[in-house]
Amino acid sequence: MKNDIISIKGARENNLKNVSLDIPRDKIVIMTGVSGSGKTSLAFDTIYAEGQRRYMESLSAYARQFLGNSEKPDVDSIEGLSPAISIDQKTTSNNPRSTVATATEIYDYLRLLYARIGVPYCPNHNEPITSQTIKQMVDQVMELPDKVRLQILAPVVHNKKGTHKDLLEKLMKEGYVRARIDGENKLLEEVEALEKNKRHDIDVVVDRIVKGDDRGRIHDSLESAVKLSDGLVIVTYGSDNQELLFSSNYSCKYCGFSVPKLEPRLFSFNAPFGACDTCKGLGFTQRVDLDVLMPDRKLSIRKGGIVYYKNILKKDNLEWQRFKALCDYYNIDIDKPIKDFTKKELDMVLYGSKDPISYNMYSKSGNVTSKKEYIEGVVTLIERRYMETTSSFSREWYASFMMEDTCPTCHGTRLNEVALSVRVNGLNIYEWTTMSIKQEIQFIRNMDLTETQRSIAKLILQEIENRLQFLSDVGLNYLTLDRLAGTLSGGEAQRIRLATQIGSHLTGVLYVLDEPSIGLHQRDNDRLIDSLKKMRDLGNTLVVVEHDEETMRQSDYIVDIGPGAGVHGGEVVAHGTYDEIINNKDSVTANYLSGRLKIDVPTERKKGNKKFVEVVEGSENNLKNVNVKFPLGTLTVVTGVSGSGKSSLVNEILSKGISHELGRVRIKPGKCKKIKGIKNIDKIINISQDPIGRTPRSNPATYTGVFDDIRDLFTQTPEAKMRGYEKGRFSFNVKGGRCEACQGDGILRISMHFLPDVYVPCEECGGKRYNEETLQVTYKGKNIYDVLEMSVEDAIEFFKNVHKIKHKLQTLYDVGLGYIKLGQSATTLSGGEAQRVKLASELQRKATGKTMFVLDEPTTGLHSSDVNTLLKVLQRIVNNGDTVVVIEHNLDVIKCADYVIDIGPEGGDEGGYIMGAGTPEEIAAIKESFTGQYLKKVLEEA
Repeated sequence: MKNDIISIKGARENNLKNVSLDIPRDKIVIMTGVSGSGKTSLAFDTIYAEGQRRYMESLSAYARQFLGNSEKPDVDSIEGLSPAISIDQKTTSNNPRSTVATATEIYDYLRLLYARIGVPYCPNHNEPITSQTIKQMVDQVMELPDKVRLQILAPVVHNKKGTHKDLLEKLMKEGYVRARIDGENKLLEEVEALEKNKRHDIDVVVDRIVKGDDRGRIHDSLESAVKLSDGLVIVTYGSDNQELLFSSNYSCKYCGFSVPKLEPRLFSFNAPFGACDTCKGLGFTQRVDLDVLMPDRKLSIRKGGIVYYKNILKKDNLEWQRFKALCDYYNIDIDKPIKDFTKKELDMVLYGSKDPISYNMYSKSGNVTSKKEYIEGVVTLIERRYMETTSSFSREWYASFMMEDTCPTCHGTRLNEVALSVRVNGLNIYEWTTMSIKQEIQFIRNMDLTETQRSIAKLILQEIENRLQFLSDVGLNYLTLDRLAGTLSGGEAQRIRLATQIGSHLTGVLYVLDEPSIGLHQRDNDRLIDSLKKMRDLGNTLVVVEHDEETMRQSDYIVDIGPGAGVHGGEVVAHGTYDEIINNKDSVTANYLSGRLKIDVPTERKKGNKKFVEVVEGSENNLKNVNVKFPLGTLTVVTGVSGSGKSSLVNEILSKGISHELGRVRIKPGKCKKIKGIKNIDKIINISQDPIGRTPRSNPATYTGVFDDIRDLFTQTPEAKMRGYEKGRFSFNVKGGRCEACQGDGILRISMHFLPDVYVPCEECGGKRYNEETLQVTYKGKNIYDVLEMSVEDAIEFFKNVHKIKHKLQTLYDVGLGYIKLGQSATTLSGGEAQRVKLASELQRKATGKTMFVLDEPTTGLHSSDVNTLLKVLQRIVNNGDTVVVIEHNLDVIKCADYVIDIGPEGGDEGGYIMGAGTPEEIAAIKESFTGQYLKKVLEEA
């Protein structure tokens, strides 16, 4: 056995046909092939899965119980494997607390930096805060009025869980009598046991005095409090217990604004010490959306102008009676259109009464109860109940009226005033994270620090700069660190993880990557390839699923899986270096790489229907007040380098703006002055790469609606009519026809504790999902299970005489999905496949000539052959008179467009300008456009 190869024998995972193959170690190996050919099955489901499983089997049984599943792939043997790390397209996290900074761990180093060399500034006086001496504290207390009651407290516990029993006993032994526990003054000997799992505050009462000339006593008490609480003292005074917080660490000499000892946790928005108290570190709060609550202000309250009250206008409804009393008290006419309300009237309706109101309430039994109380407005009522309800159903109902809004306290910074008061080189930690990675690298290199600060921060800054540089090297220098992880594209999320792995400097590892070039402009591709080469040169093996031609040319070895997709794939068509496979005419990949096959440039560009939708002064994110026309009846491609503003223009402004105007009031459009020409559109269809379903029960047949028609057909069979079977009998989601042992799943999960869960076919139905009686009903010799097991292509032939079913299946075939099974689980479809299922579903409908289709990088996961198929589908939509707007980097798609809008010149702050708009030839003539430079070469070759 050679040490320089990975030898695979008999791989049969998914559609692989007993594949045996040797691939070189410590090289960049590209797995390619048409969509659905089996390359992901070989790279991820076989090679990676086995590498991970073997590593996990080397751990103890105790450790394995915490590490989840690692099933053995269907392969005879793999030799020469290393521990494997997968870097796939799954977004890093949809958690609203996860940002680029936290995902890359740069934020941890930033927090340490601010805790060690940060300088606090008073937010009121903009002066650096220094520590206070006891004398300064005494001077400030002596400025309080004479005869005022003072209480000097030492905060010994702040927001910590536990019973703190030992501490309280120790304080009593030392002679302390009272303490303020969780805001209440108590005698220490009377304190009941504190809840162990609850966070507590304990402030010891050091002294209670009436202020006079006893400066010495105040000095001694403050000194005792400082020793007891590690530098902090609270002085309460007056009847309303106003507080002064002193710190022998940091405090403003003018207004007394104090800062606790600087610790890394103070700068975390995920910890109560640093998080904004209002939004708890999220940066946004929930508030009632008035446009959703009152979508049509021409209506009166009685006619349903306030949606919340629309269905409860009854005399015996207590909530309505209370609201009606509010309207009667302020003489608000509930039959008057809401648009005619004065501001005062609307405020009363929305936010409630300013006086207690007397009114009668009538119960269903006819009893009358007199009440007098402040009455809530509809907004305050919804917001209160949203917070208080424990019912998930009620919470969803109240949430339907609410929207996310920037936190009014922290204005989206997520941190409290104390954390934001600390600066390094003039910036607080939030301001640092709002810069782009490119700006941050420059900022670090030009920091003006004292010798002491530099020696303290040297290692921290070095670590931060290295990580930022890795992100820049993989083409992400336009990202800001405060960007939410959930808003990153699949390619961006993958490259962040790639940058983290480059930074780890591991050797001897097998990395498996899934199309790292997604979302990357051709200009940035070279930097990505250089990063992959760096990882290889460290002594690692990289198996990369990829379709990008430049990446293939720069790789060490190519494996082409095919020849077709699904049942027509699963074989190794060609393998070897680029030069070795280029002349293989059996390989579709080689034919496209050599130019024997190519996607032709259209002979003419469509001019459309002479109508436009125009975005006026778009300024969302980094867009610089752009004015853009989208010609209708054309294939329009929006392009530009990563982070230039394409998604901001198309997804945030155009798509959401049109959806909002067409009646979807809950969708909030991005910033622009207005969108002209919406009257020329009656429907907008956004086709994203989100899954078509999140459970195995969802599949292409159910999503496209063809399963309904198939079930109708089965109910028409003589056998079904004789047995009286209705349509529901043939659904695996409802009782009756499904197998109840597995509830229509076809499989049973057996939990194995520290071993991976085992999935076994249901013994009752043999994995067929239906009970025996249902499976006895056949159409042309096939039962309902047999039909779900058919590929789309086989099903077209099978149902060729049933026009309605054949038409829906044909659309799936036309978008290049002839190989998938009708009943294939939605969870096993790739992002590109899910997007094409959605496209097929929309193609079934009749063209109106006024529909706009919006697609975001539809070539993700597509081979050049699949791109050719996709372009024919998009052109078909345009030929029907509808409009297609595509965000795309793929040059084959751009060169086939009727109209191109190029945004740039760079990403982030240096982007957001329209570089040009016109035909591909016109864009190619713009020297300043990076897209134009690459497009020019492609058009010249064509």
